[in-house]
Amino acid sequence: MTLAFPNSSRSFDEARNAVRFSGYDGMSEVPFFVESGALTKSGRKELSEAESLTAFDAARNSIHDVARKAYSHGRQTSYILTAADFR
Repeated sequence: MTLAFPNSSRSFDEARNAVRFSGYDGMSEVPFFVESGALTKSGRKELSEAESLTAFDAARNSIHDVARKAYSHGRQTSYILTAADFR
């Protein structure tokens, strides 16, 4: 099966300073985290919760593309996307 993102919900994980979202491979939920530093082009390492969620929403399609690529490299229990994944 391929990774899909039918659910547009996302949340901010303060402990990880990342936005959490989920993909689905058939019936299996696949958790992803994208670090807030990966969501900005300004080089800031940390964004506020509101800034992170807004940046995520603005880049949702490209984030999903990067998540699919990470997922295609092998199955894990969760995935953390960093700025390096977006280069």
